[in-house]
Amino acid sequence: MTLAELGAAVGLTRSTAHRLLAALESEGLISRDSARSTYCLGPAVIALGSQALLSSDLRRTVRPTLVEVAEAFGETTTLEVLTGDEILVLDGIIGRRLVSAVLDTGTRWPVFATSTGRCILAHLPAFHRENLLRLPRPKLTDRTLTGIGQLRAELKRVRKRGYAATVGELGADYAGVAAAFFGPTGEVEGAVCVGGPVTRFSVERIEEIGAKLSEAADQLSMHKPGALRGA
Repeated sequence: MTLAELGAAVGLTRSTAHRLLAALESEGLISRDSARSTYCLGPAVIALGSQALLSSDLRRTVRPTLVEVAEAFGETTTLEVLTGDEILVLDGIIGRRLVSAVLDTGTRWPVFATSTGRCILAHLPAFHRENLLRLPRPKLTDRTLTGIGQLRAELKRVRKRGYAATVGELGADYAGVAAAFFGPTGEVEGAVCVGGPVTRFSVERIEEIGAKLSEAADQLSMHKPGALRGA
């Protein structure tokens, strides 16, 4: 459609329509054909649609596992995915303990400082992983790993043991353990996380949670939720 057609369709003046279209174009949501002076939907809309479909499928697939993990450990359990350069909390179940990690679906966290972000980073193609690691890495607490060498070494450990853990890095009083799961073609799709106060996350408990999450992630990768049944 042309600028005039779009303005008429939504009842906007030419100048207002042009300003809004310019903003949408800058975000890749629309594309302009300069030869014909027309506008069409841009690639970012396709990406958003694909993300919405993926998210919907993931929530349905992962929800039973979230329930079982939450029941097994009593802590807040979340499904998180990589979106751009951040980790998005897509779904979750609040812990049943009096003091539990807050669940705020839709929250975004820095990819480098979260257990979910690290287990996803660990399994990304090398070029994608390096691009994300080279983004700004602010020190969120005294314990946050920010050195690129430190993070590369940690991601190597994550790949070896099958899960990631952060203690006091995202927040001074918060600990999280996460394992990533994969799609049919082997690409990492997301991660399941168990999080709560650092006082309840001893080395032994982190290992226990990590082992169960790795098991659950393996089952999710085969689209067979319910890995913890009978645990």
